[in-house]
Amino acid sequence: MGHPDLRAEGVAIVAGSVTDLAGVTRAKYVPASRLDAFARSGMGVSPSWSVFCVDSGIAFTPTIGVAGDLRIRIDPDDLRVVEHGVAWAPGSLNDQYGRPAPLCTRTLLARYERAAADRGLDVRMGGELECTMLSADGGPATTDAWSPYGIRTSLDRSAFLVDLATTAERAGLPVEQLHTEYGHDQLEISLAPDTPVAAADAVILARIVLSRAAARHGLRISFSPVPFEGAAGNGAHLHLSLSDGDGPLLSGGDGPRGLRAGGAAAIAGVLDTLPDLIGLYAGSAVSALRLKPGNWAGATACWGLENREAAVRFIAATPGNPHGANMELKLIDPSANPYLAAAGFLGSALRGIDRSLDLPEEIPENPAQSGVPTRPLPLAQRDALDAMETSAAAAELLTPDIVAALVAVRRYECTTFGDMPPAQICDALRLAWTC
Repeated sequence: MGHPDLRAEGVAIVAGSVTDLAGVTRAKYVPASRLDAFARSGMGVSPSWSVFCVDSGIAFTPTIGVAGDLRIRIDPDDLRVVEHGVAWAPGSLNDQYGRPAPLCTRTLLARYERAAADRGLDVRMGGELECTMLSADGGPATTDAWSPYGIRTSLDRSAFLVDLATTAERAGLPVEQLHTEYGHDQLEISLAPDTPVAAADAVILARIVLSRAAARHGLRISFSPVPFEGAAGNGAHLHLSLSDGDGPLLSGGDGPRGLRAGGAAAIAGVLDTLPDLIGLYAGSAVSALRLKPGNWAGATACWGLENREAAVRFIAATPGNPHGANMELKLIDPSANPYLAAAGFLGSALRGIDRSLDLPEEIPENPAQSGVPTRPLPLAQRDALDAMETSAAAAELLTPDIVAALVAVRRYECTTFGDMPPAQICDALRLAWTC
């Protein structure tokens, strides 16, 4: 919207947010009159912001302690009105001299966006957000029988959904679809594809818009991977497409499902690093409760056409797919920092292209019934963190600094929540990722 419109929009305060390695979005605010300072010099934050934990603990590391200072800086052109009197923009972490901070995940994703452009590639990403509607006290929103995708279950919440759509449009959030989902009180919205950083920004904006619209209707929104033990889990799927001067990499070729050589190598690259990056994509204390066969969570390291049990679901270029062929990484959940998840996803695809990796055999049906062997994934939190901490690929893709800090944050969760019964963990973390 640009800052000259702030007064006309009735904006009194401006928020700039960053999302930490625990996946929690945190913000600072200034009066609208101080917007230029927010953009020019930024607002000060402790380096410990990057290693805040889901329960407000801090996972100090050998390089992150009580000393030092960073700055959140925003671009006024990114401002969106998210509530009456409040505008928001995504922030980037910088040091006191204006240089990107080593743990700024938005900067890391921007580097991969530039790296793709340097290779002559145009990249588009899009997010899907699954979430669970809750009552004002954090319990189930309804006790009625649930009809997955039902017209009744959606029309019962029509006032909220209309408010959500109206607020999203005002905020410039490109919502393509919204519907009640399979799980009880579950909702999903799909966002239009965009460049990688803009797509991750849109995920954060969507979480804010969802949460604030719900609050106006006496509801709360949970982005926990599993809000209630035994209930359907929430994913945070990302879609990725790649094109070069000759057209899309994921269609128009003579490879499997029409893949060109670069597209096949890109999918192979994503599959190749899955064991190393599970701790990034789904590394919270509650994530493993979702990553189970039969949950459509993509818990198997394979790919397949429209296969919802595969970690990488391939969507072909057909008349029913106006955005063209793309790959969907299904095992990402909402506890992941969306900038870092997108960076790992895109970085792995580029790594596969650079190495001309061979695409494994497609699994076109349920992996559990296919009889085709697949690489095991370290799904338990401790196993996932051990794999990531010792992975050369993770260090290459994410930087050693980010890996060390992410592991510290998630190991704090292991210590704090790891011995709790599943129901207690779900209760403790139900609102941890709510905006």
